Amino acid sequence: MKLHVLGINHQTAPVALRETVAFAQEALRPALLTLRDVPSVREAVLLSTCNRTEIYAQTEDDGQSLAHWLTTHPRTGHDLEAYFYRHRDAQAVRHLFRVATGLDSLVLGEPQILGQVKQAWAASRDAGTLGGPLDRMFQQAFATAKRARTDTRIGANPVSVASTAVRLAQESFARLDESTVLLIGAGETIELAARHLVEARVQRLLIANRTLAHAQDLASRHGGIALPLAGLEHHLDEADVVISATASREPVLLRRHIEHAMTKRRHRPMLLLDLAVPRDIAADVAGMRDVFLYTVDDLERSIENNRRSRREAAEQAEAIIEFQVARFVEHFAASTRQQPLLRLRAHGDTARIDALAKARQQLAAGVPAEQALEFLAHTLTNRLLHAPTVALREAALSGDGELNRAAERLFPNATTVIRPVNDVDDASA
Repeated sequence: MKLHVLGINHQTAPVALRETVAFAQEALRPALLTLRDVPSVREAVLLSTCNRTEIYAQTEDDGQSLAHWLTTHPRTGHDLEAYFYRHRDAQAVRHLFRVATGLDSLVLGEPQILGQVKQAWAASRDAGTLGGPLDRMFQQAFATAKRARTDTRIGANPVSVASTAVRLAQESFARLDESTVLLIGAGETIELAARHLVEARVQRLLIANRTLAHAQDLASRHGGIALPLAGLEHHLDEADVVISATASREPVLLRRHIEHAMTKRRHRPMLLLDLAVPRDIAADVAGMRDVFLYTVDDLERSIENNRRSRREAAEQAEAIIEFQVARFVEHFAASTRQQPLLRLRAHGDTARIDALAKARQQLAAGVPAEQALEFLAHTLTNRLLHAPTVALREAALSGDGELNRAAERLFPNATTVIRPVNDVDDASA
C-alpha cells in the first residue's frame, strides 16, 4: 500500500489551467465518491484552493490512476500531465506537512491554508474516504503545523493574499481614504480584505454577494453597504477599486459590465483585483483603457518581499517538519510490517468467537459441560492449525525448507503429538 500526492499549483501552472480543475465546496463530496470508486484507491482527500488542486491518496498502484481521474475531470479540456507534480510515501508526507504549515504557499507562512487543509480532511471524512494511514497522516500534519507556528516566527505578522491585495491597492493610483472599494463575495478572503480596508480607513465600502443576507452580515460588521449581486451593474461605476473572490464557476464581471461602468466614470481609472480561482473577472478585460486588472498570479511579485523576510523562520519550520516526517514514516512502516500479525490476531479472535458461540449453543441444548468443553477445545485447535498445517505439508512436499525453519522459530517448544494428521486438518469440526 502506497501514499501518493498528485497536484497542480501556482508554481507549476497559470491560473487559466488551475481553474479548470478547481472544485467548489459543494462538488467535493460527489468528486470524492467517484475517486473512491477507482479500483486501486483505498483512501483519498481532495484539496482545492485558489492556488492548488491536490489529491492525497493511499493506493495499490503507482498512482497513475489518480492522474487519469483528474485529467478526465469534466471541465478540463487540457493536457495537464506536464503541469502535475507527484510525490510518494515519505515525499508525500513531507509535501502535506509543508502545505499545512504554509511553506508551499504563494504567501510564505500564510495562515489560511491550514484551515483549508482541515476543511478538505473533514469533507473526506464525511464522504467516507478516510479511515487509515492517510487519516493519521493528516492529523499528524495538523500537529506539525501547530508546533511550527508555536516554535518559530513563520506565522508572525501574518500576510494573506487579501492583505497583499489591499496593500497593492494602497500603492496604486487610488488613495483608500478617498476611494470607494467594492468587494464581491462573502467568504474568508473577502472578510480579511474588509478588515484590512477598514484598518486602512477606506472612505466607502460596498459589499456584493449572491446571497444578500451574507453581504448584509459582513457589511454590518465592517461599516459597509450591502448590495445584491444581481444589481451589481448599477453600482459598478462607483467603485475605484474592485476586489473579487467568489466560488462562482463562471465570471461574474464581463467586459461589457466594465465598459458600461467606465463610460459612466468618464474613464476615471479602475483597479480590479481578482483573487478567485476560477476567475471572477473575464480575461478579456485585461488591456482595456484605464482598467488595471490583477489576478492571484500577478500578486506573486508583490509577495516576494514577504518571502525574503521569513526565510529564517521557514528554515526552522523545515527542520521541525523533517523530524515529524521521519517519525510518521517510521510509524507507518512499522504498522505495515505488523499487518500479518494483525491478520493473525483477527483470525484467532474470529475462531474463538465462533467456537465459543457453538459451545454455548450445545450447553443450552443440554449437552454435558465436559462434552461441550471437549468440542470447544477440539474446534478451536482445528480452526487455528488448519491453514498452517496445510502450508507446512505443501512446503515439505515441495522441498521448501524456509517455511519449516520459520515454523521452528515460531514454535520452539512444540512437541510431537501422536494424533492422526487428518484430525488436525478437519477445520469444519
